[in-house]
Amino acid sequence: MLTLIKNGEVYGPDYLGKQDILLAGNKIAMIEKNIPIPQGLETKVIDASGKKVVPGFIDSHVHLLGGGGEGGFKTRTPEITLTDITKGGVTTVVGCLGTDGFTRDMKSLVAKTRGLEEEGISAYCYTGSYQVPVRTTTGSIQEDLILIDKIIGVGEIALSDHRSSQPTVAELERLTAEARVGGILSGKAGVVNIHLGSGKRALQYLEEIIDNTEIPPTQFLPTHMNRDEDLFQKALAYGKKGGLMDFTTSTTKKFLAEGEPKCSTALLRALKAGIKLEQITFSSDGQGSLPDFDEHGNYIGLQVGKVTSLYDEVRDAVLNEELELATALAVITVNPAKILKLKSKGEIKKGHDGDLVILEDESLEIDTVIAMGRVMIENKEILVKGTFED
Repeated sequence: MLTLIKNGEVYGPDYLGKQDILLAGNKIAMIEKNIPIPQGLETKVIDASGKKVVPGFIDSHVHLLGGGGEGGFKTRTPEITLTDITKGGVTTVVGCLGTDGFTRDMKSLVAKTRGLEEEGISAYCYTGSYQVPVRTTTGSIQEDLILIDKIIGVGEIALSDHRSSQPTVAELERLTAEARVGGILSGKAGVVNIHLGSGKRALQYLEEIIDNTEIPPTQFLPTHMNRDEDLFQKALAYGKKGGLMDFTTSTTKKFLAEGEPKCSTALLRALKAGIKLEQITFSSDGQGSLPDFDEHGNYIGLQVGKVTSLYDEVRDAVLNEELELATALAVITVNPAKILKLKSKGEIKKGHDGDLVILEDESLEIDTVIAMGRVMIENKEILVKGTFED
């Protein structure tokens, strides 16, 4: 099956002008000014005139099995569905466990990633959860990375948070060293995805490891770095030393009112502060809980993160903060692809995976989503649903 996208303004994510794109199977076969409709071959033609064609989005932090539980068993959020993901233009997800690494485990997470791939998108995961020592699949971080194709890193490890297992710097240092070597031996990123809470230690442990060992700052992918203004300021200082910065797009009105920097604004501020664009990513924390605690750490309520928030914030960065589309797209396409070593993702290039999103020209709303060469959503109509979706 061939798919030919005609007459679109292509952002790869850099602007490539008006181009046609031919997909053969699950790969990008051609990108040319004018590709004739192949004769004698079954070809689906999509007219993208007046629209923008961009790479499929990568969400590097999603609770595929659900999250939560901070308010008891009834507050465990449900598993994510395929269309929860594709409606947000996301064609590649990286799953993680959160606070609860006990009633949800790595075997189930790996199985979920495989299930999502069978349904049509690309899926990977981190080994572990908030807790240290890390609960792995094989009993070893390095063996998980080397032997299990879906596992590309470690996390999310909780720091500076009252739900953290309160690891020592030495424990975190050893964990990160294992992740690095496992990544080297398997050809994977081996990143350590760090959940940052609002505690006073903030990025202190990461900075100590970077300053006192040979481990480079790019071994860590700390997230929730826009949790509050104090952490954001420390994140800017960390970024100026070469550290990666991941901003979380899911939020609540209450969190924003209390001073959480909105992602679209945080991106603009970080760039103005001199942080390099390639150091910055967005992730959604999709299907994870957004718990609210009182001043004594008691649970008082929660909401659920949404994968759709990922592109919402990119769109706001363009429409409200007046950033270039190519700049805003980078944080959910080429940047996470390079950081996570997903070599066939994040860019519109010949030979890359057929992951594309077609956007309306002025509103930038999502019109069509193609994952691995398969049209999942077309003209805003969902064509492919998950196995158990109505």
